[in-house]
Amino acid sequence: MNPVLVLTRRDIATLMVPSDTLDAVAQGFAAVGAGRAQVPAPLHLAAAHGGFHAKAASYRATRSWVALKFNANLPGNPLRHGLPTIQGAILLFDGDDGRPLAVMDSIELTLRRTAAATALAARYLARRNSEVLAVCGCGAQALPQIEALLDVLPLRRVLLWDIDSKATQRLRERLVGRIGLVEVQAFDRLEQATRAADVIVTCTPSRQAFLGPDSVRPGCLIAAVGADSPDKSEIAPGLMAVSMVVVDSRSQCAEMGDLHHAIAAGAMKAEDVHADLSELVLGTKAGRRRDDEICLFDSTGVAIQDVATAAGVFGRAVQLGIGTSVDLSVE
Repeated sequence: MNPVLVLTRRDIATLMVPSDTLDAVAQGFAAVGAGRAQVPAPLHLAAAHGGFHAKAASYRATRSWVALKFNANLPGNPLRHGLPTIQGAILLFDGDDGRPLAVMDSIELTLRRTAAATALAARYLARRNSEVLAVCGCGAQALPQIEALLDVLPLRRVLLWDIDSKATQRLRERLVGRIGLVEVQAFDRLEQATRAADVIVTCTPSRQAFLGPDSVRPGCLIAAVGADSPDKSEIAPGLMAVSMVVVDSRSQCAEMGDLHHAIAAGAMKAEDVHADLSELVLGTKAGRRRDDEICLFDSTGVAIQDVATAAGVFGRAVQLGIGTSVDLSVE
């Protein structure tokens, strides 16, 4: 008998905490930098209202892990069908003997591993005294981003903006009383939030860049999270050009991130990227160099984040007896 553990979104939410997810993502990027991981290019299938993405990776820690994530990403889903923008599943395998170990809902894991990468980048790129966070885009990704950054920065204020003011107010209501003494404010104008911020997270489905050089102040960190396909764009090429750019994957960001659009516009070249996140984790490249430097983390979502996080979730689930075991090999 080779039981496969099935983990629901509720199971995964129970098993994941920001600090553990951050450690898992850091270990994954370290494995990439040390040559202990394989991360092939993702597969993208276009759909009428978005697309489907397949991302796979393998890495060796105390054992060998392999994972494949297949997600639907349909930004119109909440309004059209009352369904989440992102839906999918993760398959986790033993890399040595090929056993399928788990089938996991991917929504919660994707949200939290993405936020963990932002928090990891902030360790190296944010000023130590960063107290003001601006979040542009108040959808599902916003709350995990805020919670992850609260774990690594001394935040005192969270400033919210969304093109949909109702979404901004809904998130503010969720946050008030949830994040302790941190002040939460909602704004109708983008610059009211971003020009006051030490750290800016953009997590929107925008297909047109909206954050430019005049929208930020010197010394801020921008985590650009929304551009996870070639047709999405949040950061103006001019802002990319004046920033110290760090990417989660140089090749992937050149194909689908805000780096992709900056290169296409002639504002910068791939060689102008300061570092991959794995290089910061291993210490082969330095992070922030000056307090007045604008730093930008181009985050497209790399499969190493999925396999490292899924492996950690699986281990805790087995330890705590969470999930449902199914024998897929029954004839």
